[in-house]
Amino acid sequence: MTTYGKKYAESINKIDKNSEYLPQEAIKLAKEITYANFDETVELHLRMGVDPRNASQQVRGVALLPHGLGKPIRVLVFAQGEAEKIASAAGADIVGSEDIVKKIEGGWLEFDIAIATPDMMGKVGKLGKILGRKGLMPNPKAGTVVVVDDLPRVIEDARKGRVEFKLDRTAIIHLPIGKISFETNKLLSNLTAVIEAIIKAKPASVKGQYIKSAFLTTTMSPGIKLDLRMVLALSAA
Repeated sequence: MTTYGKKYAESINKIDKNSEYLPQEAIKLAKEITYANFDETVELHLRMGVDPRNASQQVRGVALLPHGLGKPIRVLVFAQGEAEKIASAAGADIVGSEDIVKKIEGGWLEFDIAIATPDMMGKVGKLGKILGRKGLMPNPKAGTVVVVDDLPRVIEDARKGRVEFKLDRTAIIHLPIGKISFETNKLLSNLTAVIEAIIKAKPASVKGQYIKSAFLTTTMSPGIKLDLRMVLALSAA
């Protein structure tokens, strides 16, 4: 039998396990049951109706959150020459090439998103094992390997609240949608942006129910089951 801490148990008791909550109701409930002494991250967890072993059914993409994630985003750009100047002018926090690669090889990882120009990927590729484990490896499919002309736009998007999503090996997508301190309508807007992006990323080979279930949770609190029909309706609103 699972034993919970007192505060966690109190939170569970406020959730009706037999109910599926409307998105706005779930957000309000998450605010009511939070008990941590820090600004918790609000997370969305989706069980997908796809086969994670099938290469043609991988779900991956980017969502731009209209209200961001509630924290400053440190942007690293792997670039050289003219691209380095453009990235710096566009507001990237760290810009460089081989010097940055060597720093990362030495254990430095003080950034939240990494962007690279195509000509840098030969050098960045050796960092695959380090950055891949942290979800920081630049990738064309995730929109973080970009041509020089697109650097200003991508850097700006990263600062606004650019969130990557990717299907895991258990066919679940986990991603943040903001902080518990956000106003309810802002979290709802971020949730809507995420759902729209995930629906847009639906592989053509997927048949049947694409999203099977959805839960809202915070860093420390239990999950709240969402009314899937109303969650999907967000993208059509």
